[in-house]
Amino acid sequence: MPHQTNVLPEPCGSGGGWTRLAYLNMSDATQNCPSGFRLYQSGGVRACGRTNDSASCVSVQFPSNGISYSQICGRVTGYQYRSGDAFLGGSNDINVPYVDGVSITRGSPRQHVWTLACSISDGHFYFYDWLCPCESGSVQAVPSFVGNHYFCESGNPTNTPNILYTSDPLWDGQGCGSRELTCCSAPGLPWFHRDYGNTTTTDYIELRVCGTEGISNDDVPVSFYEIYVK
Repeated sequence: MPHQTNVLPEPCGSGGGWTRLAYLNMSDATQNCPSGFRLYQSGGVRACGRTNDSASCVSVQFPSNGISYSQICGRVTGYQYRSGDAFLGGSNDINVPYVDGVSITRGSPRQHVWTLACSISDGHFYFYDWLCPCESGSVQAVPSFVGNHYFCESGNPTNTPNILYTSDPLWDGQGCGSRELTCCSAPGLPWFHRDYGNTTTTDYIELRVCGTEGISNDDVPVSFYEIYVK
């Protein structure tokens, strides 16, 4: 997908100068998963996830092609497959699978941009350590390098096990239960935005789909993403 310039994600501010570095829309039958990703298909949904039945991440990188930028803006749509427990069992190391969800970073060594996490269920009242940190009753802690730069939702409202939950896309602020209200009112949702002020870089952007367990237990495949820099 070629770079597009002067494309404006309105939630990230007015004015031109945005360049799109990354784009995937799996509702378009002509588009395919990035190399190394596994294709999920269910109920008309096509999404791209991990391949390994162990804690792992699968990655795609987007070069800046020399564009110097100080802001990053984007959005991601994913789906919950089987369970998901956000940051439980993860790590405070950005280079390992620290989340059930999507990690967006820039450069090498990796610098955190945004994390999009998936929790067990909006209707699950027993395992509070599996809930998003922003959900009521959760006892989870967010890794220090993530801070407040994350979104978290569950796609499972019923506790039905072992399916791809296509009825409730993740990180759109929609279809939220009462315990997810704080998560689903996160500022900017579904758009994430980082502004580094006067600090500019030409770092590549990396998107990883990660899981702290194998795909026989959980995965969080993505069906759509777009990432811009300015």
